[in-house]
Formats: sequence, C-alpha cells, structure tokens
Amino acid sequence: MARAAPPNASLRGLGQGAGQARQAERPGAWKRAKGRWLASPPSAQTMLASLRLLRVVAAAAAPSGVPAQVSSSFATGPRQEDGTFYEFRTYTVKPDKMKDFLELTSRNIHLRTAHSQMIGYWTLEFGGLNKVFHIWKYGSFAQRAAVRTALAKDQEWQEKYMSQMLPLLDKQDNEIAYLVPWCQLGRPEKDGVYELVTFQMKPGGPAVWGQSFKAAVNAHVKTGYTKLIGVFHTEYGQLNRVHVLWWNENPDSRASGRHYAHEDPRVVAAGSLFKVAGLTHSQWHILIEFRRSSE
Repeated sequence: MARAAPPNASLRGLGQGAGQARQAERPGAWKRAKGRWLASPPSAQTMLASLRLLRVVAAAAAPSGVPAQVSSSFATGPRQEDGTFYEFRTYTVKPDKMKDFLELTSRNIHLRTAHSQMIGYWTLEFGGLNKVFHIWKYGSFAQRAAVRTALAKDQEWQEKYMSQMLPLLDKQDNEIAYLVPWCQLGRPEKDGVYELVTFQMKPGGPAVWGQSFKAAVNAHVKTGYTKLIGVFHTEYGQLNRVHVLWWNENPDSRASGRHYAHEDPRVVAAGSLFKVAGLTHSQWHILIEFRRSSE
C-alpha cells in the first residue's frame, strides 16, 4: 500500500466537481435566442453584478501591500452532472510497523478492491513519513454506504485484514473530493513516481479560482515534462482545498523538468496572474511511490 500523502508532499494532482455556471450579465449583455445573440439593455440586477465584478478586478490589481478581496455571490462553473466522487484516505502508520502494514495490505488488498474501485495506493517518500495514501472512486454516496455495509459484513476482510491492521495505525483521515469540471482522470502509460500538490484556496470554490488555476495547470502540462493525472477539490474534510496529482518518470526528471518550467514564459505568466489574484493561502508538495490500483 502506498503511504498516505498529506496535503502536500511530492505528488502533483488535480480533481473534479462543481456548481452550475451562471455567468453574471454585464451592461448591454448579449442573450442567446433561437441560435443568435441579441443585445438587451442592462437591468438593475445586471448593474449590481457589474459592480461586483469591478470590485474583484480592483482587488486583483491592488498593490502588493493590500490584500486582495476576491469573492463571488453566484456560481460560474459547470454543475456536477453525475454523482461520481473520490475518497482520499490517509493512514499514519506507527514507525516500527510500516513494513508489517505494507506486507499485510499487499496480501489482502484484493479483498477490499472486490467491493469498489481503487484508483491508486501510494506510500509517502518526500514531504512526510510513515504514511499510506489511497484514492477510491464511487458513483454515488449510496454506493459508498452500501460498500461500507458490505465490508462490515465481510468476515474474511474483517478477520484477515482489519483486525490485524488497526493496531498498526496511529491515525487515519479521509476527504471527499470531486474532479474539477475541466479535468478528466488520467492514467500513465508506465511506472513512475507521483507528486501530489495541495493548495489551500481562499473561499469561493471553482467559481472564484477555476479559470486562473486552470491556466496555471495547463501551462505546466504544455511543458511536457510531467503528466496530469487529476485535479480535485474537496467537498468534505478541509474545505477550499485543491489536490493536483501529477505523474513523472522518476524523481530526477521531475526535478530537472520543474527547474526548466520555472524559466518557461508560459508557466511564469500563468503563475504570476494566479498569484496577483491572491487566491491561495498555502501550498504543500509530497512525492509518493505507487503501489497498485484495482484496474
């Protein structure tokens, strides 16, 4: 089993999920009617929306000494059309029990994946120690509830794994996250290392940070040194958190590629715009070693 990745160790990752995009009208906004765009006069509601937009723009352009105030009172991202979500599970293992934990899990993980799909299982290499990290995929909360009920009744799973695994742990945590609307879950073509990058965003969700963050992520993708696996934003657990999961061929190619990216004008420009908007509170990186998936 891979070690659980804290919000930021050497993993770069991303995810899905969001609210319906309802873009505010501007004065003299255009409306779509019968396949054509027709101009319409601004309403009082439109004028108020425009004032809100101006405040956001002014905040983003504020001097560095003045904190930007970014807010949104309406949804601007696509709605989560299906119930698919991802559960991030992190296990903190007792330092002297890590070997036992990994061997036990390797022998019995098939009992767990018989109930639901495991996207991946990693151990933490850099950015934390004695942690194992899983991502599970569910089509709905009803499915997850049914899986948990079935596991509780699975005598072989309980006796061969759970009863022996729990004494090896210090603690465990979980989060529920959606893929962001503009990202599909990727899959590498060969073995490598993963980097999970976690961002603690300012409140507002993808409606506030979505487009700027997408530009920053895509700028890294275009450099070609790394592969994006997924971008996820949390629904339960620590809110306003975004996980970006990346794949790299090995730690050295990741390091050299990242150094190169810091000099790439596309990456520098996209990153600068994201920072100017003041959309993040903090950022963590973790590097994790892939153990297996259920695919």
